[in-house]
Amino acid sequence: MKRSIMLLLVLLLASCHPRKEAVKPVIPEVPPIPVEKKIGIALGGGGARGFSQIGVLRVLEQEKIPVSFVAGTSVGSLIGALYCDTGKIVDLEFHAVTIGQDDIFDYSLFSILSGGVVKGEKLEDFLRRNLRHTVLEDLDIPLTVVATDLRTGESVGFRSGSVPVAVHASCAIPGIFQPVQISDRVFVDGGVSDPVPVDFVKKMGADIVIAVAIPPEIPTDPPNRTTEIFRHSAAIMFSEIANCKIGEADVVIRPKCGIVRFNDFTKRRELLLAGEDAAREMLPKLRELMEGGAE
Repeated sequence: MKRSIMLLLVLLLASCHPRKEAVKPVIPEVPPIPVEKKIGIALGGGGARGFSQIGVLRVLEQEKIPVSFVAGTSVGSLIGALYCDTGKIVDLEFHAVTIGQDDIFDYSLFSILSGGVVKGEKLEDFLRRNLRHTVLEDLDIPLTVVATDLRTGESVGFRSGSVPVAVHASCAIPGIFQPVQISDRVFVDGGVSDPVPVDFVKKMGADIVIAVAIPPEIPTDPPNRTTEIFRHSAAIMFSEIANCKIGEADVVIRPKCGIVRFNDFTKRRELLLAGEDAAREMLPKLRELMEGGAE
């Protein structure tokens, strides 16, 4: 009897004891970390009209839009080198104020007789004096300098080696600058084969590519001297090639440069403002692409 009572009490106590439920840990939902899209900018040729590209870069900095990669052809390689050196627009603008014709164009009777009007040594000297980093690998922002192999017509992107030499090769306009020999190859202006190097910016890893395409100079009167006819004809050809290339860019910025000659360094301010205006027009589209999320 006692055993039965004891057993009953044990069963009653067991039934009253709270059951331990399996506790599931509460894991808070963490929103996915947004993937920052890397922006690359392709800077095209255009002589002194390339000052407008500084206005584009100024707007991007003012709007806190980071540039991860730059590729430049001709004057675009010069602007790109001065900008990528420190990644600060204030340094680029300082150089833009100080640079002049005499820093780029060095004429001599020997250079005329040897097939080109400008040797390009002054351009290299200017870069060596003013750059903090004279080697491409050391620049604060990765830069590809695009030139054209004169023998094969191939577009070649320099990612390593001397900045001054690569920029000199990229700026060697046929008939104006002497070709540039690097190792066993001879190079001329990158605009001959790739006026706005969108493809090279993509190869660098950019998610969004901005192309800055400078329209060709429109002279007030038809050129009549042989050198002027050749130069203007080449500018038209480069522009048509550029129109085919920039279709691959996500955003195309076209500064309205007006009537400014390729070697007119007196219109810096007007050109810079033209670049700013053109960049601000495209800001809504650029921000839309940036906020579109990772693909």
